[in-house]
Amino acid sequence: MVQALFRISEDRKQMLGILAMVAGLASFVCFIIVLIKQFQNGGVLHGIIGIITCGIWTFIWGWMNSGKLNLRNIMLIWTLLFIVSIILNVMGGGFHYSFGTPTT
Repeated sequence: MVQALFRISEDRKQMLGILAMVAGLASFVCFIIVLIKQFQNGGVLHGIIGIITCGIWTFIWGWMNSGKLNLRNIMLIWTLLFIVSIILNVMGGGFHYSFGTPTT
């Protein structure tokens, strides 16, 4: 019963997947902007750690320094895009993997 209420057609899943990719790409652009600021103001070590941690440290560092470096708007946009991307991926079935499970 619950599955019938939340059933999404394949066309809409594709559309949601494309929107999730666009949100993810925009999120990556925000990551690059903050990473450049991190290299400029935090130094090479902070920048390398930001790359190694796949953006987690860059995200935290960006929020910690958002007021000082005037990054507040970029960080708000990055946070919103990250949340929207997760929601769109979940709705579009982007996190559904069935390894070795036969479909019937």
